[in-house]
Amino acid sequence: MLYSEIVMDHFMNPRNVGTLDDADGIGEVGNAKCGDIMRIYLKIDNDTITDVKFETFGCGSAIASSSMATEMIKGKPLADALTLTNKAVAEALDGLPAHKLHCSVLAEEAIKDAIKNYYDTHNIEYDPAQFKESGHSHEH
Repeated sequence: MLYSEIVMDHFMNPRNVGTLDDADGIGEVGNAKCGDIMRIYLKIDNDTITDVKFETFGCGSAIASSSMATEMIKGKPLADALTLTNKAVAEALDGLPAHKLHCSVLAEEAIKDAIKNYYDTHNIEYDPAQFKESGHSHEH
């Protein structure tokens, strides 16, 4: 079996699917190579993510990663959401096949992109280092 039961569950019954009309931050990332596109919508109140929705066009792993990642940041302070790693998402899903790990990277990047969008549109100062291209470094 390629996928864990948790991956299958989040693929068949994804959480937090949809859009937020009055989103405070929207992030969008895409992986041209595999055609996955992920949009994350955040509702932010008092530096806390009060609601989150996502739209993902992609494979089962991308959908499961988005679903799990949104569950992991919902109700959390922005500072916590910014530290969410693709590794944590993959682990919460009970592992992803190696060739699908980029899906969890997309989820991490989409969340960071949405938070950055929130900071930018609300003129909130932030440390740009928090938003370095996380998924493309080769440090382990």
